[in-house]
Amino acid sequence: MNKKQPQLTYQKATLKNARAIHELVNSFAQKNRMLPRSLNEIYELIRDFYICIDKDKVIAVCSLHIVWEDLAEIRSAAVSKKYQKRGIGKKLINYCLKEARALGANNVFALTYNPEYFKHLGFEDIDKNDLPHKIWGDCLKCPKFPGCEEVAVIIRLDS
Repeated sequence: MNKKQPQLTYQKATLKNARAIHELVNSFAQKNRMLPRSLNEIYELIRDFYICIDKDKVIAVCSLHIVWEDLAEIRSAAVSKKYQKRGIGKKLINYCLKEARALGANNVFALTYNPEYFKHLGFEDIDKNDLPHKIWGDCLKCPKFPGCEEVAVIIRLDS
């Protein structure tokens, strides 16, 4: 007997999705799998987010944040446990990479507790010190700085 595959929808987030994004991201943060995000921050950056929806429920999220002239960051990539290992996270990250390329950001990095996942998608290790805009812009304000255990990975996109 075949289970019917869910009808998933991929789209840019809207303001009505902010609370669901907040809940999903912070459920991962509570397990130390990513950094938490405040609801205020999610509202302010709602245009950065791509989401995957199953029957009106946000089940996955990923955001693209522009950092500098030729540099963007993948943030808050999370897929609800029930939906993992189906390629949903990869698809959301690819949406972000496509947008980065369209905007002219040919270098996209992520700070992650799961670098192997990103390496599987073509990212490679980079020293955090090679990301001064990130370190001095965001990391310095983080309560985990300087003892953060996130690993920096980067992908260089074709022009």
